[in-house]
Amino acid sequence: MTHTYQLTGMTCGSCEAKVKSALLSINNVTAVEVSKDNNAATITMEKHIALSDLQNALDDKYQISAIQHNEAVEQTKSWFTTYKPVLLIFVYIFLTTTLVELTLENIDISRWMRHFMAGFFLTFSFFKMLNLKEFKDSYLMYDIIARKFPAWGYIYAFTELLLGIAFLINFNPIITNSLTFVVMSVSIIGVLQTVLDKKTIKCACLGDVFNLPMSTVTIIEDGLMIIMSLGMLIMALG
Repeated sequence: MTHTYQLTGMTCGSCEAKVKSALLSINNVTAVEVSKDNNAATITMEKHIALSDLQNALDDKYQISAIQHNEAVEQTKSWFTTYKPVLLIFVYIFLTTTLVELTLENIDISRWMRHFMAGFFLTFSFFKMLNLKEFKDSYLMYDIIARKFPAWGYIYAFTELLLGIAFLINFNPIITNSLTFVVMSVSIIGVLQTVLDKKTIKCACLGDVFNLPMSTVTIIEDGLMIIMSLGMLIMALG
């Protein structure tokens, strides 16, 4: 995509060259044309880049602003494009488990959550299994256990698979939900650290198939599993 921005502060050819070089250094920017006479910059990018990221790459004397597009709309479209794979997975699992419940005599929230958890873990482990080594290498970039014990990446992928099977066959709910709660609680620590530190790291949740950035979506994903496993554990103990 290509956007044209208003860019003020350039006073000479040297400024143009400096601004162009700075903008080209941003990830996903493929081409830049700047003009001090028109106070403009035309930027071609692989995906939409937030205006704040463009401004951060420039010296304070240069000010960039959107003039031909709605920044909020573009960021929203970019967000949905980036996270489309994981959003579709959640929608598919949600609809499938809900339809299963609707075909039965009565709706059981506990059973729905169990089927949802089974679908979640089986699907996400599938993508990790497609390239275990790449998943392991990505996972150790942020997981607190994998950093010290890299083989945990392999173990984690198979743990998800076994948890998916356990939820599917309703294996000992107390053991299954307790293990899920512990595993996901430990996993979310590294995710929280990465997001709060604003580090740009690839999320390994879908293995090496999709290039998803670590973000609050990952926190919500892990947090949902923690809350559901805790709720099911409480129901099992009650």
